[in-house]
Amino acid sequence: MMSRFRRWLPVMIACLLLATVFGIHYFQSRMKARSMRPPPPPTVAVSRVRKEIWKRALWAVGGLTASAAVEVSGELAGKVVDIGFTSGQGVEAGQVLVRLDTTVERAELDALMAAAELARLELARVAKLRERKFTSQADYDAAKARLEEARARVRAKRASIAKKSIRASFSGFLGVRRVDLGQYLGAGMPVVTLTALDPIYADFTLPQRHLPRLDVGLAVQIQVSAYPGREFAGKIQVIEPGLDVASRNVRIRAVLDNPERRLRPGMFANVVIRLPERREVLTLPETAVVFRPYGNAVYVVAAEGDKRIVSLRPVETGERREGRVEIVKGVAVGEIVVAAGQLKLHPGMEVVVDSLPAPAEGEAP
Repeated sequence: MMSRFRRWLPVMIACLLLATVFGIHYFQSRMKARSMRPPPPPTVAVSRVRKEIWKRALWAVGGLTASAAVEVSGELAGKVVDIGFTSGQGVEAGQVLVRLDTTVERAELDALMAAAELARLELARVAKLRERKFTSQADYDAAKARLEEARARVRAKRASIAKKSIRASFSGFLGVRRVDLGQYLGAGMPVVTLTALDPIYADFTLPQRHLPRLDVGLAVQIQVSAYPGREFAGKIQVIEPGLDVASRNVRIRAVLDNPERRLRPGMFANVVIRLPERREVLTLPETAVVFRPYGNAVYVVAAEGDKRIVSLRPVETGERREGRVEIVKGVAVGEIVVAAGQLKLHPGMEVVVDSLPAPAEGEAP
């Protein structure tokens, strides 16, 4: 029995080796066939070229400016005895912000008022003597002048005392307080900034060729990066009569209501000026256009039997607004173009069209 097993052992080993070789060869042939199989066509989202009515518009960049902004300071020097505000507070026009010490000025005012009263009594006595012809007209005129001079000094001192109360010159919002109680405040030293935020101005420039199309009252919309996707409406208030000599641009100021105080001075703004003219345009989603340095293009989808084949077609683009771009030349109304998935395409490739609209058409797939 043992001798028989020894005789068949080489045959069994040869069969096992042969099976292993054939298995490896079969596996390699299957993998090679699988690798040579063409990949399935990519799935893309599409959009149709459509005709729209657009109002003409002009685009510019600019900055926001407060309708009024001052650095509050005192005209006269003195020691701070009262602070009537907090940093960031809203104030009304005429509200007292800081009071300076007026002890000496009020004492001087009392003396001046007493001098004015004495001058009034002297004038009354001279007037009675003048009625009886006991004094000259010159004496009467001198007494009257002394009274007017005394009263003028009283008014001047009262004005000086009033200036020791620093007030808000207009309604607005305060910045950071720069004075402390008991501090000696010199004439002209800053106390706090005061800024009016409603309304607010948008200042920008446009080339001189657009000047004939501009007019006061045209609608303006601005966008700021602090509130993406939100537009703030206003209108042109001022068009500078002269142009900048260096750039040949005209400076324009628009005014915008800002009741929520979201817009702040110093913000960078993208400005759109809406013109009254209307025109028909062909549009596509911005995502449908392949923007290239040597020319823009779109992938047009056409039917070839049961297949959908794409071709790359150059186009000329125009204005852009609200996620859509104007196609000046290159496509026709109703043509189907790829709006999402262009990165995996090349001309002549077969594609599968997704049944859902492209994201740029307003519905997420």
